[in-house]
Amino acid sequence: MNIAGVIRVMMNFGLPSLRLVNPDDFDDYRIEGIAHRSTEWIEATTIHDTLEDAVADCAYVVGTTARPRTAGRSYVRPREAAERIAERAVGAKVAILLGREDRGLTNEGLDLCQAVTIIPTDADYSSLNLAQACLVLAYEVFMAVDGGEPDLPLGRRATRAPTQAEFEDAFGAIEAGLETIDFYKAREPAAVMRTLRTIISRAEPDLRETKLLGAIGYEIRHFVNRSRGS
Repeated sequence: MNIAGVIRVMMNFGLPSLRLVNPDDFDDYRIEGIAHRSTEWIEATTIHDTLEDAVADCAYVVGTTARPRTAGRSYVRPREAAERIAERAVGAKVAILLGREDRGLTNEGLDLCQAVTIIPTDADYSSLNLAQACLVLAYEVFMAVDGGEPDLPLGRRATRAPTQAEFEDAFGAIEAGLETIDFYKAREPAAVMRTLRTIISRAEPDLRETKLLGAIGYEIRHFVNRSRGS
């Protein structure tokens, strides 16, 4: 399950190569049953007799631990570790080294690392599940290398940004609507509208949303005028 969880993380964040050191079990059928459509990653996985052999061709190795050890080491947070990995991955192989679920990495294993990362957690529950630790580091590396998606997906009905003239139409309708219901009273209309402009501008509405705000102002005025006429 740990291997399948790690492979699923690798699939999510574009990590191509998994190396295992003497795994207790490696059942590709069970792994693919947990991490669906992972055949490519399973087939690319290599198994090694020693940790030294597994990282022998890597120019930079980042180990993981739940807490600082007594031996002096170079400890970094995941984001800094990811930045270093991204820099050194240009033209060279790099590795993230994860220990066993029950014991983590030995001091001998950490000796092979150029840096060791500690994921900050609640002090009472410092140890993460193996796949969870992999997920945190893989995400940070993904963001450091690619920056993630350039833009988050837009809403289904999202439109372009409004022009200043379209903004002014909406603000004018809102101002007139508030005047119709005698909202200002002792308030200074300019100060009220300046505050509303600040709030609305901070929200960065698109054109459809801006027109909706204007429509609210128009409808307030029209409703009051119709009511007075009746």
